[in-house]
Amino acid sequence: MSADMIDPTVQPAVGPDTTAERIPGKQLSKWSLYTRRFLRNKPAVAGIVIFILMVLYSIIVPILTPYSIDDQDFLNLSTGPSPEHWFGTNAAGNDNWLQTAVGLQRSLMIAVTVSVGVTALSAVVGTAAAYFRGRIEQGTLIVIHFLMVVPTFLILALVSNDAGGDWRVISLAMIFVSWFFPARVIWTLALSLREREYVDAARYMGVRGMTIVMRHLVPNIGSLLVINFTLGVVTAVMTETGLSFIGFGVKLPDVSLGSLIGYGAASVTSAPWLFYFPALALTLLTVSMALVADGLRDALDPTSAAGGRA
Repeated sequence: MSADMIDPTVQPAVGPDTTAERIPGKQLSKWSLYTRRFLRNKPAVAGIVIFILMVLYSIIVPILTPYSIDDQDFLNLSTGPSPEHWFGTNAAGNDNWLQTAVGLQRSLMIAVTVSVGVTALSAVVGTAAAYFRGRIEQGTLIVIHFLMVVPTFLILALVSNDAGGDWRVISLAMIFVSWFFPARVIWTLALSLREREYVDAARYMGVRGMTIVMRHLVPNIGSLLVINFTLGVVTAVMTETGLSFIGFGVKLPDVSLGSLIGYGAASVTSAPWLFYFPALALTLLTVSMALVADGLRDALDPTSAAGGRA
């Protein structure tokens, strides 16, 4: 076809735009597109609604309840759900409705703290190892591969037991034994990013190595980090629950979902409400976060058909 036969008003066909799509009279930004794709995923929307309701429950109930988790009702010892105690009471007369809310709050605090720490540490270590190469890369991989074969659950049990169940120490220990798995994945992904033109251009302009890592490499794996953070919350909740269930996690006078479930399991036949309500809270929390993570994956992946078109 000759040049004079080309209609200048016809735009050439291009591949799908991963950052914005045009709709009549409007152009969607990248984040608007992600939001629309996420909202089209009904299970993910249900998951975020459930998660928000559970966060509100864990925050509002301890504030509005006129008594604390240590207060005892000697007229209602180990009684089932009632208008006065919606989730029943334990053998000491403590309100299970309030304890479940406080336990959920503590589990969320641990999970979010651990997930933020693991996501940030793994992102920096993984991308830095890929960028700097040489001995730094080799040394980082040796440490990662060594930590992968260490019995992490045993370390967590020993550290938390010596700390007396302090949730801050437990959170730090969980970060220490969890960062290297996602760091290994991020390192693999960053191997291709370090060869991009914008990285070479920044290097030739004299930009420092860590500045390139933080400004150019880490932001370009943002979608992966968001998904890792969401799934990390689920993993941290399950890890903390397992530790507390066997007596190595959060301990009295503090409570978490794991410690409440462990206490309720001992009396599941005589007082099943002490077990089932915390277990239901744990199930709703983990399932909702798993649905949100699945929705985020589909929304941030431009090749996914599950997210639909915006």
